[in-house]
Amino acid sequence: MQILFINNDGSGFADQIEISAGLSVAALFQQRLPHGRPQDYLIRVNRQPTTANYILQEGDRVSITPTKIEGAARLPLLPLVCFLLSRLKGALWEPDNDSTVSISTLS
Repeated sequence: MQILFINNDGSGFADQIEISAGLSVAALFQQRLPHGRPQDYLIRVNRQPTTANYILQEGDRVSITPTKIEGAARLPLLPLVCFLLSRLKGALWEPDNDSTVSISTLS
């Protein structure tokens, strides 16, 4: 039987693929993305989130989308930037008068 398989991992593609009757979503995932972990992907059948043991039917539309994009930082960089800025010598912000602030240059 045929289903529409949409792989959004990497460059992504959509294709009609032939699968055997009785194939579960978990088995399809293992066949198509053997390197991946299911918990790192949003897996939908017919545009709805699904369970791993759902048995695929003729004409189903299966999409697999990573929840984390390659190369994205796991931790925000703001704490690191704040730490590094706190180690700089001299004041980055010096008051001109009581109501304005100007940026001084670092020497």
